[in-house]
Amino acid sequence: MHRTLLVLPLTMFIACGDAATTSTGETESGTETSTGSTATTGDTTGTTDDPTASTSMATTSTPSTTDDTTDGPTTTEAPTTDDSDPTEPTTDPSTTDPSETGTTTDDPFLCPADPPQVELPRTGITADDIAVLVNLDDPQSVAIAEYYVANRQIPEANVVELAFATNTTMSPEVFADVQTELDAMLAPDVQALAITWTRPYRVGCMSATAAFALGFDEIYCNTSGMVCGETAAVDYYNSDSTRPAADHNLRPAMMLAAANSEDAFALIDRGIAADKTFPMGDGYMIRTTDVARSVRWPGFVQTVDLFDHPGGLDLTYIDNSMGPPADNALVDTENVLFYLTGLANVPQISSNTFVPGALADHLTSYGGQVPDSSQMSVVRWLEAGATASYGTVVEPCNYPTKFPDPTVLVPQYFRGATAIEAYWKSVAWPGEGNFVGEPLAAPWGHHEIVYEDCMLNISTTHLKPGVSYRVEQAFDPEGPWEPTIEGISVENYEPIELMVDPVDAPYYRLIAE
Repeated sequence: MHRTLLVLPLTMFIACGDAATTSTGETESGTETSTGSTATTGDTTGTTDDPTASTSMATTSTPSTTDDTTDGPTTTEAPTTDDSDPTEPTTDPSTTDPSETGTTTDDPFLCPADPPQVELPRTGITADDIAVLVNLDDPQSVAIAEYYVANRQIPEANVVELAFATNTTMSPEVFADVQTELDAMLAPDVQALAITWTRPYRVGCMSATAAFALGFDEIYCNTSGMVCGETAAVDYYNSDSTRPAADHNLRPAMMLAAANSEDAFALIDRGIAADKTFPMGDGYMIRTTDVARSVRWPGFVQTVDLFDHPGGLDLTYIDNSMGPPADNALVDTENVLFYLTGLANVPQISSNTFVPGALADHLTSYGGQVPDSSQMSVVRWLEAGATASYGTVVEPCNYPTKFPDPTVLVPQYFRGATAIEAYWKSVAWPGEGNFVGEPLAAPWGHHEIVYEDCMLNISTTHLKPGVSYRVEQAFDPEGPWEPTIEGISVENYEPIELMVDPVDAPYYRLIAE
């Protein structure tokens, strides 16, 4: 009998100033993890066992490898290990006992020796999708670009060389010329931008990352004539798109901001080290005694609730709104994965230890001025060990929509979005904010695939609650495709394990229904 198994383990204030493994082929659409519910399907696929039953997500201790995602529908075949002696005579298949080979003469695809090819949903942008912008008049930018391209294996064709003054602010007129030059050199399939300079960090009234992502337009600035004012929204907010240029007519940009090249190199190394680690570190969201800068606290509470379940992240909401001020910050804390707060200056951040891929930011007015600011620059987070951050470059007031929404940031990151995508998707009005960090860091979402003992095992955090998925199989890469597991869904953001047992087709894919 064909058996499939589904496992689930897994008013505005001024803010003041030995197994065969497959690698991942994805399409649009270690540590031991926590446990959860299971469901099995056979002739009646989609039936569910006791939802309180639990099992470990990690059912095999054998290592597996995953490659970076590719641009478009792809399938990837797993490597196999052949321990046979090439000098041994070849066995005549006609005389082989099927019980010894795992195959039968009636069904040559049952338990194939070679792993099946698996097509999976695309979780985020890749090195092939990002262009690296370098300012030839800035030696630090040149050095960072070279290091980033080499270590992230970004195609040389994606490197765009520009030249302009390294002032704090670029005028809209100069930017117009730079943008014309940039547009002429960008390949149409480029989906995001990595900016390798730190200054200019501003274009007129916009941040540099927003201007290069959206084009300079005063709709993204406060033009009310008042200290506080709304700015234009972008429809990329909380989007599931992994091709923002094609789907939303913008290329999210992130600045590899640093005080010096060595700090930027360390930042890049952390981003790379974070990939596919599925970290289960600790997240802290702090409501401080600074009332104006703590307006995100309801979102902090909601985010903690979103992940408060088996297989979720260990997130903590700290309400220090009643003081004392000395307790507004984390001190000597290890394994920090998220640190979101609101203060003009966050003390003792360097006393903490951040996990590779960690995200950290503080709601204040001028954090996006880099590498230094009259308040605390977001570069201080990167120097302390965070991998990405966000801050505004002009007075934003404390509109929550101008700052990262944690209820979007954390789930997007957990499902496999890169740091640049998760941060950009979390800010509804991004025109005044700088996104900084290592753009391609992607700790989650990527699929681990293991084929062993006639069983295909797919592990991922990509599934979105409320969306139904299915696994299909085919005997030809072009189809027709037949459902193998239907009605796959998760109630929470959590790791999920899908098992097809036994494997009886050469092609499989996971898609949203």
